[in-house]
Amino acid sequence: MKLTGRSGRLAGAFLLAVGAFAQQPLRIIAFGAHPDDCDIGMGGTAALFAEMGHKVKFVSVTNGDAGHHEMGGGALAKRRYAETQEVAKRLGITYDVLDNHDGELSPNYEVRKQIIRKIREWNADVVIGPRINDYHPDHRYTGMLVQDAAYMVVVPNVASDTPALKKNPVFLYFQDRFQKPQPFKPDVVVAIDETFEKKVNGLDAHVSQFYEWLPWVEGKLAEVPKDPVERKRWLREKRMRPATPAIRGSAEKWYGPSATKFQHFEAFEVAEYGAQPTEAEIRRLFPMLKK
Repeated sequence: MKLTGRSGRLAGAFLLAVGAFAQQPLRIIAFGAHPDDCDIGMGGTAALFAEMGHKVKFVSVTNGDAGHHEMGGGALAKRRYAETQEVAKRLGITYDVLDNHDGELSPNYEVRKQIIRKIREWNADVVIGPRINDYHPDHRYTGMLVQDAAYMVVVPNVASDTPALKKNPVFLYFQDRFQKPQPFKPDVVVAIDETFEKKVNGLDAHVSQFYEWLPWVEGKLAEVPKDPVERKRWLREKRMRPATPAIRGSAEKWYGPSATKFQHFEAFEVAEYGAQPTEAEIRRLFPMLKK
């Protein structure tokens, strides 16, 4: 039946509105304790989202002012902030850094409100953070802060200076290697072969970390090549880690038989906090998942 006149115009307007709603960019926000944590956990996935026209924000909950062996304080914080902004350009995302001291983070109410505000301001569909079982106290407390914000983002009288969300986002955890009290569960696995070089290029922007601080901590500073091209190749090789059987198995669920052709993955666990997504909803929120 063909609608004409006012009915036809209303139907057309409705279809346009539905189409516009369906095409709204997804909004993903990820929290790390330090100005390189999100990059490690989902740099490739963030680049995929950005290439598809979706909006991604990384947030470092501390300013990173303790993460170096030769410099620290305000000078290091300024340097690490500049590195995050270079990452943002390379990945096509937004990167915020909160002014909390590195190594001194605590899961207090004031920092929790910072997290709540960031999630609300971004109007997030998906929120990603670390699990609370981790070797670094800043990582653990970042995980706790995000968990503690998960329900409060929809409570208007908490952090009332920023309007509450109308719906709870889906909360996810980054992949980690820790086994107690329970191992990481790869509920969502994203193949990042297409953007692996972009991820490495993003990590490469954190010169203070991947070519200085972390090699020094590991006692391998002498191994870092001096030539920028060679050191990026060295960094790429360090980040090429084989997928675990659990991640391979989950990848087959999302990509079907074609999962075997991929080499590089980033994995996420669905938190018990926030909205609980169905498989169809996960595919909507991660549109790069295709069989």
